[in-house]
Amino acid sequence: MNRDVARAAQILRAGGLVAFPTETVYGLGADASNPKAVARLYAVKRRPADHPVIVHFDGAERAFTWARDVPESARTLAKRFWPGPLTMILKRSPLAPDRITGGQDNVGLRVPAHPLAHELLAVFAGGIAAPSANRFGLVSPTSAAHVRADLAGDVDLVLDGGPCEVGIESTIVELSGAKPAVLRPGRISAAEIEAALDLVVAEKSVDVPRHPGGLERHYAPRTPARLVPVHELDREIARLKDKVAVLAFSRPDERVDYWLRMPREPQAYAQKLYAALRELDSAQCEAMLIEAPPSTPEWAAVLDRLRRACG
Repeated sequence: MNRDVARAAQILRAGGLVAFPTETVYGLGADASNPKAVARLYAVKRRPADHPVIVHFDGAERAFTWARDVPESARTLAKRFWPGPLTMILKRSPLAPDRITGGQDNVGLRVPAHPLAHELLAVFAGGIAAPSANRFGLVSPTSAAHVRADLAGDVDLVLDGGPCEVGIESTIVELSGAKPAVLRPGRISAAEIEAALDLVVAEKSVDVPRHPGGLERHYAPRTPARLVPVHELDREIARLKDKVAVLAFSRPDERVDYWLRMPREPQAYAQKLYAALRELDSAQCEAMLIEAPPSTPEWAAVLDRLRRACG
């Protein structure tokens, strides 16, 4: 057994906080069954008490004990996508306390695919509540260095599993209602979920459960950012008098103080996105312009994160 993983499991059992890698972003973990540990997690994150967190497990069998009603659709998606970047919202069982659900009757469950996360969850043998390992509302971490920069001494241990492969948070699908609905887009698309279930998922409605990433402003850099259509980027650069940083697909413009060129493939863009936002944030510019990607299904998850980052 990895010594760091064994130590991490001990820290969690003692009520401590451990940051660990998943394939999406780094999570800040606490024993989901320990009220004091979860309270500390919320305090360190500066997370509103009514904003739920996702609980992570080493397998579907253990995860589904935290739900009182597991529809066949959940079992189908588990077989197809777990371990992986998919979170399911189900009706909670008595194992899921109010503190992790925001007082709602639902709970978010996930089985991550990262080998270090899987090993930790197997050794811990329970549910680990793990929102992203950063202050609430800011850019999520995709490396151990990001976690240390954000949380410093507020976390008891950081497990370093290298850069995250996916780079943005998991897809969230609600399965507690009459019809499945995608609440947050991610690497696993709505089309893939529809294909697995052989049905059309519902449109997200106004009365869906509160869920991670559901706020209008989230995943946001400290520098004020604006999402700009490609045909307006040149005009916006010319108009701005402030020191500006730009995230774009095209080659650098000499009028811009700091420029990062991004991949034209959506999964590669997603993997690089949060590190890029952090880099632009560190450039100490007064404004940030982000060239909007195409409004196509392949770019839905990236576009969701960019819109929220720009508020």
